[in-house]
Amino acid sequence: MWMLNFLGNERRQHLIGLSPKTQYHFNLPKLFSTRSKDNCFTEKTPLLKVSSEDNGLRCMALHNPDFTTDDDSWDNSSAEFEQRSHLGSEMTSLSRSASSEKCELLDNLHVKFNLSKMRCCLRFLKVSTLFIFVVVCSILFSTYPAQGAPWQMLAVSALRSYSVNVTDFRESALLKLELGGPFVADMVDRLAEEYITVQIGQMEDPGSRRRRQQQVLYNWTLPLNSRRNEQVITTRTFEILSSHVVSINIQAFLQESEIVPLSMKHQYLLANIETQVTIASVILAGVYVLIILEIVHRTLAAMLGSLAALAALAVVGERPSMIKVVEWIDYETLALLFGMMLLVAIFSETGFFDYCAVKAYQLSRGRVWAMIIILCLFAAILSAFLDNVTTMLLFTPVTIRLCEVLNLDPRHVLIAEVIFTNIGGAATAVGDPPNVIIVSKQEVRKAGLDFAAFTGHMFFGICLVLLVSFPFLRLLYWNKKLYNKEPSEIVELKHEIHVWKLTAQRINPASREETAVKCLLLQKVLALEILLKKKLKTFHRQISQEDKNWETNIQELQKKHRITDKILLIKCLTVLGFVILMFFVNSFVPGIHLDLGWIAMLGAIWLLVLADIQDFEMILNRVEWATLLFFAALFVLMEALAHLHLIDYIGEQTALLIKVVPEDQRLAVAIILVLWVSALASSLIDNIPFTATMIPVLLNLSQDPDVNLPVKPLIFSLAMGACLGGNGTLIGASANVVCAGIAEQHGYGFSFMEFFRLGFPMMIMSSTIGMCYLLVVHVVLGWNS
Repeated sequence: MWMLNFLGNERRQHLIGLSPKTQYHFNLPKLFSTRSKDNCFTEKTPLLKVSSEDNGLRCMALHNPDFTTDDDSWDNSSAEFEQRSHLGSEMTSLSRSASSEKCELLDNLHVKFNLSKMRCCLRFLKVSTLFIFVVVCSILFSTYPAQGAPWQMLAVSALRSYSVNVTDFRESALLKLELGGPFVADMVDRLAEEYITVQIGQMEDPGSRRRRQQQVLYNWTLPLNSRRNEQVITTRTFEILSSHVVSINIQAFLQESEIVPLSMKHQYLLANIETQVTIASVILAGVYVLIILEIVHRTLAAMLGSLAALAALAVVGERPSMIKVVEWIDYETLALLFGMMLLVAIFSETGFFDYCAVKAYQLSRGRVWAMIIILCLFAAILSAFLDNVTTMLLFTPVTIRLCEVLNLDPRHVLIAEVIFTNIGGAATAVGDPPNVIIVSKQEVRKAGLDFAAFTGHMFFGICLVLLVSFPFLRLLYWNKKLYNKEPSEIVELKHEIHVWKLTAQRINPASREETAVKCLLLQKVLALEILLKKKLKTFHRQISQEDKNWETNIQELQKKHRITDKILLIKCLTVLGFVILMFFVNSFVPGIHLDLGWIAMLGAIWLLVLADIQDFEMILNRVEWATLLFFAALFVLMEALAHLHLIDYIGEQTALLIKVVPEDQRLAVAIILVLWVSALASSLIDNIPFTATMIPVLLNLSQDPDVNLPVKPLIFSLAMGACLGGNGTLIGASANVVCAGIAEQHGYGFSFMEFFRLGFPMMIMSSTIGMCYLLVVHVVLGWNS
């Protein structure tokens, strides 16, 4: 046996170029030692070294001083045999480790195969479930006919009333009554001298032998407008508990003997309010599950929610017609988005965004956080005078280009910008759509909240919110990695480590030489990983500190990123400046009969003509069609949920909670309740229909003599909560969706949860500061007049 080992060793010695009479000593522990004075492996240490022997033969010798040769006699063979036995055991262990690595590799492949198979199953399950859901909703929607009940024209006066009996009520749960006439819009004027009263009554059991008497169930009072030519359609739903004959009686209380023309339409609903609210809540929760878990794209999620809501309305008995559904879409918002997207698409051809990115870097003097604060502050200030959607349409391309130039991750910067855009938009009456709706109401202006009073009150509160928001944002971003891409040297070093690891894994340690080579490779990998950790630590420290070479970087960036078309830039600045000026002037000059959508569309047409665009398809490809479709589907979804009484139910429950509070604590509780209900509701649903629904609720609540609350604190609480609550979720505000759509088009899309992790804490903090401001001003100081 000893002779066979000797012959095998002799053959291996010939293979590596050693003389058969040459003896060597191999010390394995020294091979793995990285702290030896003679053997210090670094990332620059060569693995193999070419050497020559005295006999002129060139051979490859491992660069290790422990591999030595001498001419000692064979008398020391027993000691050598022990070393060989020790080496054999080491080789056996390495062979076992290699076989275990193979087993682990096979196990990993098996796990990956099972995961791939599971993904395919889940995808098939998702598609099947959604398809079945769509088919069921389509069948339900097509089974029930559209409610096209005709309008009835009637006339009432002080001497003549109108009465009709509804005999086909059957088992319907609700009676929906629509009445058109010269009414006062949006509120119940308790001091009106002329009004219309609608009485909903029900006959007693017709099978009874006693005389049938009518029982009045509901009284609905509608104040009349002095201008009889203005027509307003009001709607109210009455819950009928029995299936007896229902009577509708309309009487007019007038000062003069005149005739008031009216129009009326009624229909039956098959579910009560609580059931409809439950259905609406389930649909809204399902849409959020689809968006949060990213099961489908948010545009498709909104479309599925709209289809489910329309099917629910059809089952209830209130299926809308195609014309009605189209009327639900807010085309002014879509026109504003489309026009501004065209302007920004042409603007990007001038290189202006690259130029602004370099200037922002110059203002920050190379400091990343200073630059982020400057961008957020500019966005907040601009959104106070413009619509926040327009602000993000202008700021998002600049921010993305800036982050690309400075090697930052645009997602975190964009989320911070859109958060401060929503905060800044709450400062003025024209900065956010809820504020525009509040100030445009005539009843609110009669209460003393005009443009100047509203802006002055909100401006100080939002300034306080901004002061606290900046350090809180820095706290949220404390452990966030703001960089996007690593330097090329780190990328190359990672690639080198990956190559050496693969090389080491491919070596099968069947011989001592292969074992030694694998040990050297692993030692090389260890040295490179230590170097990588040092470089990453240095890079993380530098990215959060001031760039020492920012002046040199600015000079290089200025040479690389310049204005490419100055003539087109002048045209774009002229048209865009005029559009922004018209946005601002439109709120003050009553002679301009253009809304924001028309102004944006006209500006886009002007710039298309001036720019002489030949490749029109290229401009249209930059339009966020998915975002526009998402808003259209969202408008339909929110209107359908409103028809299912979800928003009305929230407002009524809020008013009931305020009424049960003791009078001495009622104002403080009302401010807290209205603000937080508005903030949380605006995070989940669109704040525009919610604001429009809550305004008459709060006005009627302030005029109730049993409640005795001033109207100004309630309106300010609604505005503060509706504007700041948009930061809670990705679909809470229109600016959030616009920013996410543009970022996704540039390859930097962020998910619902990525926005939620930063936006929801900011919403909680900003709403808390706003609540404290309102409590101090209106409860402590008593500034309610």
